[in-house]
Amino acid sequence: MGGAVSAGEDNDELIDNLKEAQYIRTDLVEQAFRAIDRADYYLEEFKENAYKDLAWKHGNIHLSAPCIYSEVMEALDLQPGLSFLNLGSGTGYLSSMVGLILGPFGVNHGVELHSDVIEYAKQKLDFFIRTSDSFDKFDFCEPSFVTGNCLEISPDCCQYDRVYCGAGVQKEHEEYMKNLLKVGGILVMPLEEKLTKITRTGPSAWETKKILAVSFAPLVQPCHSESGKSRLVQLQL
Repeated sequence: MGGAVSAGEDNDELIDNLKEAQYIRTDLVEQAFRAIDRADYYLEEFKENAYKDLAWKHGNIHLSAPCIYSEVMEALDLQPGLSFLNLGSGTGYLSSMVGLILGPFGVNHGVELHSDVIEYAKQKLDFFIRTSDSFDKFDFCEPSFVTGNCLEISPDCCQYDRVYCGAGVQKEHEEYMKNLLKVGGILVMPLEEKLTKITRTGPSAWETKKILAVSFAPLVQPCHSESGKSRLVQLQL
């Protein structure tokens, strides 16, 4: 998925192209995209592709196309102080951009199935904090990542203001995802081949908006242990 805008020579040119094509529409989202160099989340030998509007996958490591992340960031309508849950948090690229907007009083959680990807994300986060000029310019809400299946979040987990799922959600898991939201919260996820924005307008009331057609790998179903019990993911605000 991707290829909606032309490639840039560097991160700023990529952002210019995303703005021109109306994928990035607000100043807050533009600032977050400019603050974090997409190439920093690529393995060295693949960095020449970082500023193309294309998804990238290598083993368990995956980045969605820039046009997709742009639509996600705009749809989430992020504000300082909110709580955010990233399901399938991957490299941490999106979570770090979100953290620049949430500020010091926000909450920034990620759940990732693959432990090697969690380690990769922590390395990239550490590199950003140590080397980026942007880190000093923003009040950063540092993401924290836990390993687990996002369909096995403990039922006594707190709800969030904003939730994003980076894998295709099967229709039977739609209610589970919606119940991770506080009233007034926004959920963005691929549902039935459409990037979908769902706003919780009341305890049992929802507004749904289809954003654009997408193709995402489906959510991995939980594997139960020999005892028949699943390992619940514990999250605490």
